[in-house]
Amino acid sequence: MKTLALASLLAAMPMMAQAHEVWVERDGAGPARIYLGEPAKTLPAGGDPEFEKLKAPKLVPASSASQTRKAGFIEVAAPAGDVRVTDDSVFEPWGEDGKMEAVIYYARAGRADARIAMPLEIAPTAANGGSFALMKDGKPVPSAKITVITPDKWSKAFTADASGTVAPKLSEKGRYILTATHEETGDLAYKGGKVAKLYHIATTTFVNE
Repeated sequence: MKTLALASLLAAMPMMAQAHEVWVERDGAGPARIYLGEPAKTLPAGGDPEFEKLKAPKLVPASSASQTRKAGFIEVAAPAGDVRVTDDSVFEPWGEDGKMEAVIYYARAGRADARIAMPLEIAPTAANGGSFALMKDGKPVPSAKITVITPDKWSKAFTADASGTVAPKLSEKGRYILTATHEETGDLAYKGGKVAKLYHIATTTFVNE
């Protein structure tokens, strides 16, 4: 029975890891709130059932700002400006030997600058602009799939142009969430080991006023 349960869990891991995302919310110059869950859905009271797996997200650039665990999110007194977070330890690698898979999350709150600071990032093409590009290692990802989640949780997938850019219509006031996944396959280094597939999942949030 334990073997069957483990097999079922491993089979469900790819879907779970891809459905779950890390995202950051910030209101004005207040503290940042780091979430794990499904951003297109309303979070249950106390946070997503997998929230306990979000243990030590890292600010980019590195910061000594204290992290306080709240009901459903981690609160961080982040420095002023856009907030960037990465985490490669939410889900442990899963799958069979030689076919292991893993996931790394990259999250950003704000669109005050067009600077790129993480290996994968959905960034505005201009400060406070309305067009965004998926950037991998500082270069745009042509034809990237970027999903836009509106303040009322309506979501729509966009295909980026040759420069990796989308320009969604921001007709509502409130918080938008942009998400994108970039997959790598091969003999890939991951936390001192090797995996055959690596999911890079990025989010960017901002408030449209």
